[in-house]
Amino acid sequence: MSDDRIDPMNLTAQLHYNAAGNPPSTLPESAISNAFPGLEFDIRNIWRRLLVGIELHESDNYVVGADQEHERLVGRRLLTVGDHDVIGDLFGPTRPGSGSSRLTSADNPDGVTMLEWSNSLADVLADHVGRTVPCLFTSEPAPKPVGKPPELPDPRFEVVQLEVRALFAKSGATGGRLPVIAEEMAGPGDLTRGLCSPWQNDYRECACYYWAASRPDYVNVEDTAAGTTTGNHWFAKDREPREYVLDNRFDSRLVSYDELFQDWQGRLRFIVGGNDVPDHVDPESTGDGR
Repeated sequence: MSDDRIDPMNLTAQLHYNAAGNPPSTLPESAISNAFPGLEFDIRNIWRRLLVGIELHESDNYVVGADQEHERLVGRRLLTVGDHDVIGDLFGPTRPGSGSSRLTSADNPDGVTMLEWSNSLADVLADHVGRTVPCLFTSEPAPKPVGKPPELPDPRFEVVQLEVRALFAKSGATGGRLPVIAEEMAGPGDLTRGLCSPWQNDYRECACYYWAASRPDYVNVEDTAAGTTTGNHWFAKDREPREYVLDNRFDSRLVSYDELFQDWQGRLRFIVGGNDVPDHVDPESTGDGR
């Protein structure tokens, strides 16, 4: 009898492999489609130690830690890695109908912003993993954003050679890469270090109009004769009248933070097919005795 199994051989296939018994939420694509902290993990944290010798802030091009050799870089800003910029210029209108111009302020005199790490460092990882590349830093601590110099050398900036770490761990048996984030990149607790504690804070706030919610929001929805819909906010304490109450942490009609902290399992209702599950289901009514 032939073995017709399909075994995932490369990292991409292994990362998308749904192991028997694992729920869909164990796959990367099930996470909230946002770079910022979701309810599962904060993907930005995997980039903080991409460059050997320094540790970056997860949401800023700011050096927050370093080994002894590179301790002088703490407090400085990283501007480029190899030929890849990690900052971009800010342009836009300053008032309705006005033209686009450099957006500067007292806190951002150069009008620049850090590019989200997954966008700015993914190509660095692909092009330079395991190699040493020139990295451009400010030569002094820089609490405010700093733009790139028009040309180098410039005494306000310093080029430092740093090695680009591999994202995935290496197998001790085969030497090949494993579909596991290397501990040098993200140690125990690093991927969840930026999440809310207790978890109910983020859980209540992450609604569909904030970012992709991984929990119910608008439930018990029905069409009306006027062509609109009516339904309930999932956090509504009462289901009648059937109306969607706009989220407001001070509205007593909705479950509050304190109520979630104290009794989330009693306050939140199971939703199946977009509707509340009845408090009691008669086994005979299901037709299959379950």
